[in-house]
Amino acid sequence: MPVERKELVTIAVKGHKASIRQACKWFGLSSSVYYYVSKRSSDEEIRHHLSELSVLHNRWGFWMMHHHLRHLNYRWNHKRVYRIYTEMGLNLRRKHKKRSPMRVMEPLLQPIRPNITWSMDFMHDVLSNKINFRSLNIIDDYNRECLAITIDTTLNSKRVIRQLEQLVGWRGMPQKIRVDNGPEFIAVALEEWTKSKGIELKYIEPGKPYQNGYMERFNRSFREEVLDNYCFERLSEAQTMAHAWMWIYNNQRPHTALSNKPPVTFLQQHQRTSTFPTFQKDVGTEWEQLVNITY
Repeated sequence: MPVERKELVTIAVKGHKASIRQACKWFGLSSSVYYYVSKRSSDEEIRHHLSELSVLHNRWGFWMMHHHLRHLNYRWNHKRVYRIYTEMGLNLRRKHKKRSPMRVMEPLLQPIRPNITWSMDFMHDVLSNKINFRSLNIIDDYNRECLAITIDTTLNSKRVIRQLEQLVGWRGMPQKIRVDNGPEFIAVALEEWTKSKGIELKYIEPGKPYQNGYMERFNRSFREEVLDNYCFERLSEAQTMAHAWMWIYNNQRPHTALSNKPPVTFLQQHQRTSTFPTFQKDVGTEWEQLVNITY
């Protein structure tokens, strides 16, 4: 190796008082190689261009920057550019999509009695001051009865569990709950809570909301009759309006899939009972009064 021979020549010259030409002849090394001093070019120009590109185009990765520099007639080797790119910490973190487990498609069948299957889903809207809010909607698939509409700016898995705890307290325990693959529904906390209660979580297939058709139809009604129909300044207004509409939806609004009967009427007639727990109207929140105030 030239480097090793160069070291031997240096030892011979300094330790044995040999001339450089004679030492190079001994070890078969050209004198020009012995005198050569590598001149590594500065990386500052590359760093400057990469720094500019990272500011102007912060979502560009290495290869896009490298090809852009090539288009500007900079012919630096890609390995050199990549070494400097990584030294500067410009590597973009890869965002790997979280894969949901395989979901089994099941037919959407109407249960034979209440509290067999519930469905729940989220909706989004905005207040008049541009603040976004969400609503957690829960229905009983048997008679499409709305069991809860919870409105807030943030609704995480713990809030979902708290709402379900309240609902189970007065309605009773369902056998299963149908949901999509949203982050709040696939959370470990919700899975552990349902297991502790003996409730089965039924996930629909990703990208197929029609598998939760009862819930989607309810969301459409809530959207058209409340969220798109009225403008709210505060969350409390939206929540009050939602509760008032819930009672109208459950007790007065005809449902075509229930032979044009309201959900509560359908429940009472087909279960032959008038004592089954249903959502009760809030005191002082008459729908007609709220509509008049809104208009």
